[in-house]
Amino acid sequence: MTDAQWERIEPLLPSNAGKRGHPFWENRKVVEGIVYRYRTGIPWRDLPWEHFGSWRAVWKRHRRYAGDGTWDKVLAALLAEADAAGKVERTVSVDATINRAHQHATNTTRPEQDTGGSGDSHETARRVRPQHARRRT
Repeated sequence: MTDAQWERIEPLLPSNAGKRGHPFWENRKVVEGIVYRYRTGIPWRDLPWEHFGSWRAVWKRHRRYAGDGTWDKVLAALLAEADAAGKVERTVSVDATINRAHQHATNTTRPEQDTGGSGDSHETARRVRPQHARRRT
């Protein structure tokens, strides 16, 4: 993460100054550890100790920031800044894709139709053929 990027993010992150408890250690290293983990896709436990310290500290801070909405606030602020600078491009895409299902993919039965026959129960109803199955002569 560059110094310019960190200068934008740092004021948006909460601090525990004036609060009881263990002070946050090196906020920048923790955020860089979170970014590194998502960029590489590695498990939290595989974060390099030499660069980011304890993986548990990085994970806990990420979890805390995700839970209290800090990441949402950071994203909203960065998007607003980029939008004000004209760097956000809004493109609308409309797709007219149609997915057709095969006739056997449905679980419905074909409707019964009265043939107007002699009145016998076995003759009064017959199956209706689908239009594509009609014979052509």
